Amino acid sequence: MVKQEDFSGFFNNSNEFLRNVAVDNVIFGYHEKELKVLLQQPIPVNKWTVTGGYIKRTETIEQAANRIATERTGLKDLFFVQFRAFGTPDRGNDNTLTAANLSAITGLEVPEDSWIFDYFVSVAFYTLTEFSKVEPKKGALETDCQWWPVSDLPPMMFDHAIIIAEALKALRLHIAHYPIGYELLEEKFTLPEIHSLYETILGKSLDDRNFAKRLMATGIIIKLNETKKIGAHRSPFLYKFDKEKYAEGLKSGVALAF
Repeated sequence: MVKQEDFSGFFNNSNEFLRNVAVDNVIFGYHEKELKVLLQQPIPVNKWTVTGGYIKRTETIEQAANRIATERTGLKDLFFVQFRAFGTPDRGNDNTLTAANLSAITGLEVPEDSWIFDYFVSVAFYTLTEFSKVEPKKGALETDCQWWPVSDLPPMMFDHAIIIAEALKALRLHIAHYPIGYELLEEKFTLPEIHSLYETILGKSLDDRNFAKRLMATGIIIKLNETKKIGAHRSPFLYKFDKEKYAEGLKSGVALAF
């Protein structure tokens, strides 16, 4: 339920947030061989948006992105990257989000010329997290917050379908140079599991042996003296990321172009 005290003064003369600039955070997870994105549904509409919000005057843009990710996932210090900014005069033209709708929901008088309906530039980030650790949490003005397959998105508000598409482009570019799999997989994994992850993100098939050879050559994963039983005669070895090499890979890059 929306509490009036949470929004008293917000729609009119709020000085807590920056005007005309916001953060949109595309939170990716990987589950059952699918890349998924965490979306939020504003209360008055039947459309969805990526997780996002306004930037407090007391925080940096990066702190706002990190705060939003923590509020929606319950996790702290997630890996995130700024990849683009979005801004056109008509990007906020979505008749499903109106002053009348917000007034009905909050019980407050929301003026038609409220600053939240103004031209907004969004600074876009993508965030990576392990799917199984996330407990999605909706905000005060949201009906729901849940995972959706990137390949099967619901109706999206504004230009948020474009934001997701651009985030995926950035992720595909970065996965060739940074050990991104560390953020999306469980701590221990098999070579077929990380192979499937890379194929899912890149949207193409990768030769098994060539992939394993290139990945092992980077030194960023370690073979463990443990196996994972997945069938009567199948017990592949488990691997994990070398945290030190992982940190070096994020700083200086690795050669993983396929």
